[in-house]
Amino acid sequence: MPFASQQSRREFGKLALAALPVATLPFASVPEALCARINSTVAGVHLGTITYSFRDLPRTPGKDNMDDLIRALTACGIGEIELYSPNLEPAPASAAKPAASGPAYGVARGARTPPTPEQLAQRKADREALRKFRLETPASYYQAIRKKLDDAGISLFAYTLGFNADFTDDEIEAGFLQAKALGVDLIASSTTLSMAQKVAPFADKHKVRVAVHGYANVLDPNQFGSPESFAKALAMSKYMRVNLDIGHFTAANYDAVDYIKENHEMITHLHVKDRRNKDGVNEPFGDGDTPIKPVLRLLRDMKSPIRAFVEYEYPGMGTSVEEVTKCMEYLRSALS
Repeated sequence: MPFASQQSRREFGKLALAALPVATLPFASVPEALCARINSTVAGVHLGTITYSFRDLPRTPGKDNMDDLIRALTACGIGEIELYSPNLEPAPASAAKPAASGPAYGVARGARTPPTPEQLAQRKADREALRKFRLETPASYYQAIRKKLDDAGISLFAYTLGFNADFTDDEIEAGFLQAKALGVDLIASSTTLSMAQKVAPFADKHKVRVAVHGYANVLDPNQFGSPESFAKALAMSKYMRVNLDIGHFTAANYDAVDYIKENHEMITHLHVKDRRNKDGVNEPFGDGDTPIKPVLRLLRDMKSPIRAFVEYEYPGMGTSVEEVTKCMEYLRSALS
């Protein structure tokens, strides 16, 4: 199957390399002189968000929602992000239905209604359409997305791509080329140990880091969540890293402060949420057991390049823009 319409993989790779003057800068930053940046750094700590936080933004089948996303980020005063892949990919046909904009905030996965046979069939069709898009879309599309963010003064730190068992080798390859075309050298991924093993050779080939994201499930040996599981990922390739979700890490009854102290060189960025320990629920910032303030102050005192990105998941009372703004204010206050 061709990788990009009217382009070979080699041609896509050449276009992707055009973004490398940006990608080769530390943490894929862009010189301030190139454009006016939104500054969300406080006391030397780079604050931002994973754009998954805005999954309530409307999605129109066949279109991305980057313009709405940029408006939301600007409203929140966020200048650095981890870009969630569905934001730049055309919404599936199922997005026409109100419940399909994204998982509900704060709703436990086990509490969601099982899909009907019709919904399962639609999901299968949507998945094949998404694979086709990823394999056939040229690098210029992703470069245009990067330009939009640059023009808005928003720095792109990482690209979120959840490698799972239904990714073909061609689709994994496409993900790395997309990251290069976006001008980043970091893919953040909610994945499994078995998939990370499959992805690691692609990280070596492209010299693009892959930061695995953990959850609170420490009973499944194929899941990331414990320090030991992260160590297994790091042993797979010199390009493997950790995207530490301090909320899930706390819910799994581990100490995020100690882990960061001991492993900071291998952690690219944090997802910041507040959960109760013992696999407890998501809470508004400050109401859970996650040591958000000690973690932020540790980054400040260490002068660490580790990013601290809000991941809004608790059941808030307002819109995602309103709630993410509250989260950012909490982080800023913690560092003031």
